Amino acid sequence: MAALFPEPTLGLTYLTEGGPETEISYEHGFDLPHFVMFGLLDDDRAVAVLRGMYERYLDVAVRHGFGVLMAGVDYRASPDWAALLGFSSRQLADLQLRAIDFLREVAEPRRAEVPALLYAGVVGPRFDAYDPARQITAVESQAYHSEQIATLARAGVDLVQTLTLSSIPEAVGVCRAAARAGLPVSVSFTLDNTTHRLSSGPSLRDAVETVDLETGPDRPAFYGVNCSHPLEFIPAVEPGGWFRRVRSLRPNAALLDKIELSSLGHLERGNPTQLGELMGDLAKRHPHIDIWGGCCGTWDTHLEEIAARVGPAREAGVPGSHS
Repeated sequence: MAALFPEPTLGLTYLTEGGPETEISYEHGFDLPHFVMFGLLDDDRAVAVLRGMYERYLDVAVRHGFGVLMAGVDYRASPDWAALLGFSSRQLADLQLRAIDFLREVAEPRRAEVPALLYAGVVGPRFDAYDPARQITAVESQAYHSEQIATLARAGVDLVQTLTLSSIPEAVGVCRAAARAGLPVSVSFTLDNTTHRLSSGPSLRDAVETVDLETGPDRPAFYGVNCSHPLEFIPAVEPGGWFRRVRSLRPNAALLDKIELSSLGHLERGNPTQLGELMGDLAKRHPHIDIWGGCCGTWDTHLEEIAARVGPAREAGVPGSHS
């Protein structure tokens, strides 16, 4: 049976982080082999920069009265990616625990300033999220992701936050692994910028409904969309009650192909004001969505624009007004 995560609460909106990998790499000049950030925990200078980044993110949440869902240092903290960097299973587990400890060290002093403070561990896909040829079965997914999720259970996180998935079977396996570990899980899919579907083929609606059906009592606490610009995922919002299962939106800053975006060699910030306006409009039309943040190319500037519009828009929206 899936563990419980707090249900949406009237008047409470959560802010997640933006895209820490793109921010620390392109804005601050730190190398991220294989897009892995947890290795920076051994670099005192990088940790200081990360601390400053997360302080600015927390400042945004405090200014707008948002709750906080802290995460983001441990994306790709799974066996295959760790092995590419020469980390053993024991070293990987230690780095995972240190990643969550880092989040707590930064956020706990601010607990009294925000209405809610929760911690998530981040699980990414086993392979490249944008290579539909590399897929795994639900059984393989459960076995593979169980190691990372078991360590997150030791760390005492409030949520397993699965990001940039493009495969239904992998999502099913992650849900089963999280349920066995006694942790609630969220599943965020990323969508193709031309088809507005998962790169493996299904629509967002098909993905949500199929994962719910196949996981049964182990189903996710909620779903989300990340690593896609709003103009990429807005066309995927089909009418129907299924969309109430989507509680989290974390857009990219720019409307660019994912491969192109990751190979630019610089930070593509897009138009933060326009991004905030698009997200505010989504919040007004779908006020049940209560977890907001960013992904590639976003950090405090974008989070400020998003929070400034989402807060008032959610208050103005009528619950249940979407199709």
